[in-house]
Amino acid sequence: MPRAIWRGVISFGMVSIPIKLLTATDSKDIAFRQLRRDTNTRIRQMRWDPVEEREVAYDEIVKGYEYAKDRYVVLEDEDFEKLPLPSRHTVELTAFVAEAEIDPIHYEKSYYLEPEETGIKPYSLLIRSMQKKGLIAIAKIAIRNKERLCALRPRGDQLILETLLFPDEIREPEAIAVAEVSDAEMEMAAALIEMLEGPFDPSQYRDEYREALMAMITAKLEGEEVVTPEAPTAQPAVDLMAALRASVEAAKARKGGGEAPADEAKEEAVAAAE
Repeated sequence: MPRAIWRGVISFGMVSIPIKLLTATDSKDIAFRQLRRDTNTRIRQMRWDPVEEREVAYDEIVKGYEYAKDRYVVLEDEDFEKLPLPSRHTVELTAFVAEAEIDPIHYEKSYYLEPEETGIKPYSLLIRSMQKKGLIAIAKIAIRNKERLCALRPRGDQLILETLLFPDEIREPEAIAVAEVSDAEMEMAAALIEMLEGPFDPSQYRDEYREALMAMITAKLEGEEVVTPEAPTAQPAVDLMAALRASVEAAKARKGGGEAPADEAKEEAVAAAE
């Protein structure tokens, strides 16, 4: 289990629950180093002072806010500690809402909230109360030099803290064109969705890109030839109803345990468009 990155209390009315915050996710990205092409020498990223033309040590570096061109307000670590924010040490539950009320675009990162020994009973009480009401809690927390809006939700016997983006951190989309669709097209699309409907099982999914990349790296290590599959050819525009109908038939075949007639479906849709 990773070490706690934050310690404080959950404030639930007059009840205080001592807790610690731990990261809940772990990136599985494949890491690469930057190398010089002709020598494979690893390239170093240097903290370079262009005025004195030398590398700068970490203990010489401070944070600066640029308020005008090349003019800065310098902040030391102790300045961040002096910020008058209750959320630096307290997660104060200010509201309880239905989870469906939060647009998923607001969700940023997940953390586990674990109780300290003296907070086990009120922690359990909070979880049971939220589960009974079917609600999640809204609060704010200051971590890593930033105050974040957050949502606390039960997950079994564990509380998950989800950091949320503030409204001004979400970009408004550009207006997009909207097309009219017929009732028949709607019915066929609904039939396709019903054929694909089912419970979410994350174990059925895997990172195929990462697997293919590791296979390529292994092949290069072993001196094997890397075979590149042919890129798919662009398909001509097809009749929407024909494509939906063919998709439903393919989904039925897959659900029935047979092979999906993908090529036949494409041919049928293309033929309908000609």
